[in-house]
Amino acid sequence: MLLNRRKLLADRKRLGRWGEKQGEKFLKSKGLKTLARNFSCKTGEIDLIMVDGDGAIVFVEVRTKADESFGPPEETITQPKRAKLMRAARYFLAAHKIEDRPLRFDVVTVVLGQVGRPQIRHYQNAFVA
Repeated sequence: MLLNRRKLLADRKRLGRWGEKQGEKFLKSKGLKTLARNFSCKTGEIDLIMVDGDGAIVFVEVRTKADESFGPPEETITQPKRAKLMRAARYFLAAHKIEDRPLRFDVVTVVLGQVGRPQIRHYQNAFVA
């Protein structure tokens, strides 16, 4: 794990991809099912699109950081980023003809840290469309 941790800390893109996989595994363990990963369109990108046990479509932004020395990862989701996520979500729903389904925007943060297990936090309904 230490060698893997060193590689992750040396490459931000690799760290981000790893964090998304950890976030997806975490949400699956809570009963969510994956609809799409890294959905991209002209209006933006969504890390994970999942379905909760109640049938709600869940748009997930995953934020991964090596540590929290510059603040928690959830603080990096600005209002413009939220607006882009909402536009991309509307595009996804329209493109897949999904109507009349509850939906929400969640945030999952993954902090690798220097030692021990990564910290994963899940914020349901982190913001509202």
